[in-house]
Amino acid sequence: MSHPTPPRPDDKRRLFTRSSSWPEARFLGDVLRTETVGGGLLLFGAVLALVWANSPWSDTYAALGAWVPWSGGERLHLDLDLATWAADGLLAVFFFVVGLELKREFVAGELRDPRRAALPVVAAVGGMLVPALFYVGVMLVSGTDALQGWAIPVATDIAFALAVLAVIGSHLPQGLRAFLLTLAVVDDLLAIVIIAIFYTSGFSPLPLVAALLPIAAFALLVQRRKTWWWALLPLAVASWTLVHASGVHATIAGVLLGFTVPVLGGGSGPGLAEHLEHRWRPVSAGFAVPVFAFFAAGVSLRGTDLGGLLTDPIVIGIAVGLVFGKAIGVFGSTWLMARFTRAELDRELSWSDLLGVACLAGIGFTVSLLIGELAFGAGTAAEDKVKTGVLAGSLIAAVVASVLLVRRNKVYRRLDEQDRRDEDRDGVPDVYQQRPASSG
Repeated sequence: MSHPTPPRPDDKRRLFTRSSSWPEARFLGDVLRTETVGGGLLLFGAVLALVWANSPWSDTYAALGAWVPWSGGERLHLDLDLATWAADGLLAVFFFVVGLELKREFVAGELRDPRRAALPVVAAVGGMLVPALFYVGVMLVSGTDALQGWAIPVATDIAFALAVLAVIGSHLPQGLRAFLLTLAVVDDLLAIVIIAIFYTSGFSPLPLVAALLPIAAFALLVQRRKTWWWALLPLAVASWTLVHASGVHATIAGVLLGFTVPVLGGGSGPGLAEHLEHRWRPVSAGFAVPVFAFFAAGVSLRGTDLGGLLTDPIVIGIAVGLVFGKAIGVFGSTWLMARFTRAELDRELSWSDLLGVACLAGIGFTVSLLIGELAFGAGTAAEDKVKTGVLAGSLIAAVVASVLLVRRNKVYRRLDEQDRRDEDRDGVPDVYQQRPASSG
């Protein structure tokens, strides 16, 4: 009779915990591949926009974004152009998935245990405060009247950051991804609060109060585990419409709806939140976010003094905030927390790993572009500077993080190859199989 293999003496130095099964490890691999695809589509949308906006057919790109598909929606404030539909409508799908993910993390994930969540939560807060201070500092030193953009460099793009980590970090610890995911989730939550408080204009309380009715009806159905799309979808659309009419950014409706969905299932199976996330994540990552990126990233550089643009205080403030502010904020706050409190870095991780992730957090694309549009207005010269700063800062942060994490990835490769050894060629790594206890 076989018995489970006792822990090996060097397990503390192992990168992948043995509490998970081989199917769970394969599932994680599938998730990473999905994130790679989603990040690739997001990058494709942004590159396509840049190429089109700087081509001889740039007028057609601008005309497409300015097209109003429903001119009769003025009474409901829905006479929006296509680019605004992408920012207000499609991103609501993205934020709905973010809401589901936030709820899952708080109920059953890393944020459930305050001790485990302390470091990434503090890292997220530090990673928002320091970039904002960098941006404000650049504006004050240069004398530029653009302080309303202080929140642009505070956001981390979950899709891009996890996609980069998935591509370059095939041998990195799973705990590193968990740290980045928790940091990015808290980052998104704080960004949502910032948008709701600081970037809401023309507030009208009556539609917002009215929005509570469809949101409550949606919550009632999902709490009872009802998945009637013919009821849930109209309620979601009604909630979005009323929140949009109130002056609060309509993406907040997606977050609120996501928060209402139960995480834990009635039995041993997955909860409704996981079911809906499984259904809607492909829509978010494969369509909503890439289309938003396509309309948001198309800054025209034709006839522009590129040197003057890259030295503009708004561009510099955003880029410096993303590249240096994020790295210093995330790494510094985590180090201070570990140094002066009882919180400890996960034993699977090293400070070199964390430095790479801190730089990776400087990829601020989706939410940064959204805040830039809310701060300066769509189609303005300042918004073009925002796009340039976000693109430049995110690119530099991604390159620096890739260099650091690729080096760490090489360090861990030999251990990972040992973990994947399959001497009996049965398709399952030997380390996941039970072994007979050795006899004297």
